[in-house]
Amino acid sequence: MSRTTYTCPGCERDDRVQAVPAVYLAGRDAVTSRERNRDGDMRTVTRTVTTGLSDALAPVPEAPSYAIGGLGVLAGAVAVGTFLGGVLAGKWFSGESAHEPPELDGWHLLPQDVPVEPPPAYEFLGWISALALLAAVLVLVVVLRRRAAFAHLTRGRHRAEELWSCGWYCHRCGTVHFEDVPGEDRTPLTLQRFRERVWEHGGYGDLAAEQRAVDPDRS
Repeated sequence: MSRTTYTCPGCERDDRVQAVPAVYLAGRDAVTSRERNRDGDMRTVTRTVTTGLSDALAPVPEAPSYAIGGLGVLAGAVAVGTFLGGVLAGKWFSGESAHEPPELDGWHLLPQDVPVEPPPAYEFLGWISALALLAAVLVLVVVLRRRAAFAHLTRGRHRAEELWSCGWYCHRCGTVHFEDVPGEDRTPLTLQRFRERVWEHGGYGDLAAEQRAVDPDRS
């Protein structure tokens, strides 16, 4: 670990004291790997791997999950597919009937030569397309509202990061303390207490109780 000019108020040593932003960034790494997709083709995938300590020192809460967006994409695909099926098979926008008499060597068979069968109904494709489109729109609204709510909640992030950047982590004691911050003393803080202080400074301190600092020993 790089040496600093600050000593830990817990052990009174400085050989394992490091700035919080440096510890946070050191615990985040982009890992690239080759894997097969659903079709069996190889592709390159890059993922961000984080340590438990880096997660515990995060200056902002974890963003909400947008996994529901996959359902919206699926619903949109169903809406488009069923609509095209109705247009092509049901001939919704043409003057022709969806149930034309079959041809034999280029000649239309006479109606009396065609087996009497009810014409296929393609109206159900329209209903499926409309319902799928409605589901896709609802999912889009939910995702946009979640994103807007999170952006509004973390609008004070810059204030939290100002305090966060003044934190120093002692790898020997596993505590954090502040240096040169008006109104803050040098009392050693646990990771959870440090998170509460920083997040409260940003205006989203209530989430610190819900998203507690994880075990820093997680690899």
